[in-house]
Amino acid sequence: MTEQQLDCALDLMRRLPPQQIEKNLSDLIDLVPDLCEDLLSSVDQPLKIARDKEVGKDYLLCDYNRDGDSFRSPWTNQYDPPLKDGAMPSEKLRQLEQEANNAFDQYREMYFEGGVSSVYLWDLQHGFAGVILIKKAGDGSKKIQGCWDSIHVVEVLEKSSGKTAHYKLTSTAMLWLQTTKSGSGTMNLGGSLTRQVEADTPVSDASPHIANIGRMVEDMENKIRNTLNQIYFGKTRDIVNSLRMEKSMKESQLMKDMQDDLAKKLQARNIAN
Repeated sequence: MTEQQLDCALDLMRRLPPQQIEKNLSDLIDLVPDLCEDLLSSVDQPLKIARDKEVGKDYLLCDYNRDGDSFRSPWTNQYDPPLKDGAMPSEKLRQLEQEANNAFDQYREMYFEGGVSSVYLWDLQHGFAGVILIKKAGDGSKKIQGCWDSIHVVEVLEKSSGKTAHYKLTSTAMLWLQTTKSGSGTMNLGGSLTRQVEADTPVSDASPHIANIGRMVEDMENKIRNTLNQIYFGKTRDIVNSLRMEKSMKESQLMKDMQDDLAKKLQARNIAN
């Protein structure tokens, strides 16, 4: 019964507005306390922003850079609040993490023209894993509010030859928009999408891990954006167009009366002939 309840709860969360995930998740946990751990580990939540006071840069918070109640900054590699024995990447992986943060910082600026990004890596027995986080919130200008959150979890298993690696990427994007206009009132549009892809890719100086992961993330985000555009925006536009009348009721009635009158006259002429 618990497994069925979890499936129903996850199915419900996928259909609720992304901007209210935290409230809906809390309500579900209050309703079924036994599912608390499973729901918290299965449901992606909107990313929160913190600031590294030492370097004056923002970074994103998630379970992957959390240890207890402290979160590790990708810029200084320090926990806030301070933690003596917090989990840390190896020295070699930390260097790769710094390079990845600089690379995806440029990627975010090029694609999103603002927002915050963070990359966190951790060691595995035969490779490493990491998460790429990107958040862009609208500033509310032009009476439009919105937010984009993307979470890309990647697992890299290095082959024994050292020349190729297996990449497994799981991406989740959460998007919501809200418009407020006098003519149409308030309209909310939002949803989330999760996709997964795996690939074996050569690793070399010309094609290092960061480049390989970057291409996969870029391709995945483009596919997710296109899918969201077709599913949410395209479908909503079709529905609105089917409901909207370009002519007033009076004009439509006059057109109908004219058509009926013309049909009657044509019918009378056919009978007379």
